[in-house]
This record gives sequence, C-alpha cells and structure tokens, in this order.
Amino acid sequence: MSHLPVMMPQALDALNLQDGGRYVDCTFGAGGYSKAMLDAADCQVLALDRDPSVQKDADALVKSSGGRVSFQLSPFSGLEAALQANGWDQVDGIVLDIGVSSMQIDQSERGFSFMRDGPLDMRMSQSGISAADVVNQLDEAGLIRIFRVYGEEKRARRAAQAIVERRQQSDLETTGQLADLIETAMGGKKGRIHPATKVFQALRIFVNDELGELAALLLVAERMLKPTGRLVVVAFHSLEDRLVKTFLRQRSEAPSIGSRHAPVMDRPEFHPSFNLVKRGVIVPDATEIKTNVRARSARLRWAIRSDAPAFDLLPELLQMPDLNALEARA
Repeated sequence: MSHLPVMMPQALDALNLQDGGRYVDCTFGAGGYSKAMLDAADCQVLALDRDPSVQKDADALVKSSGGRVSFQLSPFSGLEAALQANGWDQVDGIVLDIGVSSMQIDQSERGFSFMRDGPLDMRMSQSGISAADVVNQLDEAGLIRIFRVYGEEKRARRAAQAIVERRQQSDLETTGQLADLIETAMGGKKGRIHPATKVFQALRIFVNDELGELAALLLVAERMLKPTGRLVVVAFHSLEDRLVKTFLRQRSEAPSIGSRHAPVMDRPEFHPSFNLVKRGVIVPDATEIKTNVRARSARLRWAIRSDAPAFDLLPELLQMPDLNALEARA
C-alpha cells in the first residue's frame, strides 16, 4: 500500500504557505507533505525523518527540487540541530504527521504490525532497543505500566503476566508469537479489534519514545518559529493529541488566577506564545475516511506563534521504565 498523507488540504491551509517562506516537514515519509508544500508556494522546505529507509525518496526530491528542499535524517528531538545545520535560525511553519506510516506497516521485517508475521522489532530508526528486548527483559511491573499508560489497555496486568510466563520457556521473537499469546491471554478475539492492538501500540510508542520526542519538538517549535509562524500537528491516538492539546492550551490561555497557594500578586504577567485561531480539533471528512482508512483516527491541531518569549516548560510526562537499563542488559 502506498502512503497517503492524511488531511493534506487542511494541513496546507493551516500552514498558510507563502512565497519565500521557510518550512519544516518533520515526518517526511514518502514525501507527500513536502511535495505539496513545494507546489503550493515558491518556498524552501527542510524535511526530517528518523527512518533510514526514506533516504532514497528524500535524495530524489532534493535532486529534483532545484535547491528548494534539504533533508536531515533525524528524530523530532534533533530539529534544532537540523535547522542549525541547514543555516536556518527561524522558520515560518512546522508540520508533522505523527505515527507509523503505511510503508512501515507493510514491511513485515520491521515488526510494526501483527497482521504480517515478522521479527518483533518496531524501531523507526532501525537502531537501539527493540520490542523483543522489552518483552523479553523488562519486569512484569514495567510491562504493566507500558501497556496501561501507552496502550491505555485495561487488561495490562493480564497481558504482562502472560508474557512473563511465556518467556520462561523461550523468548518471544516474532509479531505472530506475541499476537497469538495476547489473544489467548485476553480470552480470544471477540470483536473487530484484535486483542493485541493496544499492546502493540504501547510497545511501539515506548520503543521509539514517541511522546518524549513529540514533547522535545513542541519546545523547539516554540523557540524556532517566527512570530506569525504556524505549528500544524496531525495526531492519530489520544496520548499524542492530548499532549499537543495541553501544550497549545497552556501556551495560549492565561493561568487561572489566585489560590491560597499562589496569590494573584505573586503571579508573573502571562504573555501567550501561541494564538489558537481554531480552538477545537479538526477531523477528516467522510470522503477522506472512505478513501483512506488510516485517516479515521486523525486529529489536526494548529496555532500561530506570537511575539512573546518561549516558556521552555512542558506538561509533565509520566515516568516510564528506563531504556538505558534495558540497553545495559541487552
């Protein structure tokens, strides 16, 4: 399946592309957003992706763009370094389409989906700790927290216990083995959603530190966007969308005033770093969902950077098991 960029018209409209502008596509993938940005305005685009498999498509677009596109192999947290390497100090817009792509799902050897049996991997960067390392080495309490927090799985304990019992016999090595184990532990498949769906989501988010990477990007975007610059984020599950929503709300709305712990006179004057023109979430229309099932869960939020200083503070993230500890045992 080819990768279809989700909510493209809405994202381009939110970006408000202008001739001469500098824009960042933080999730290059197959280059859909980058190509559309080039077509929409006589602008420059810096594209990022953490997946080495996109390099060939990125090189082709860089070559054909006449100097209008540059590419950096980088996670979200490397955005500021990528901008500096490109000689850019500020930008007019940043767009990202978060999550695993259709191309990654379709490659069974990447281990993102239980629909195609393959190695239990899930690494977007193709390096570091894999999903197999997590399920075979992390203790039961750590697995429960991952499934409960990142997968919002109500039966997290049952899934973790099944994994711990199974690995006493032999390691879990493939997506099929894990999916079958979780399906059995959950009492079999009873609806249209596979019982292992949330466990796989949780592992992918944890292995790739997706929420930590998103948090890092939001802070960099706040620092590097010009006044009137646009931040546009398309998210696909509630955790990502909640983080973006909370960040933009905190940056655009004055804190509630006064309490016995923090009297009004002690509060500094609030200067919003973002302006929310559209306060609600934007969802895809029925036509797009019909032609692209991936769009079904998409949620788009965007905001305009003000001229106020950046805050460099972020909604607190939950403390999760340490990947470094796993790496030391791998």
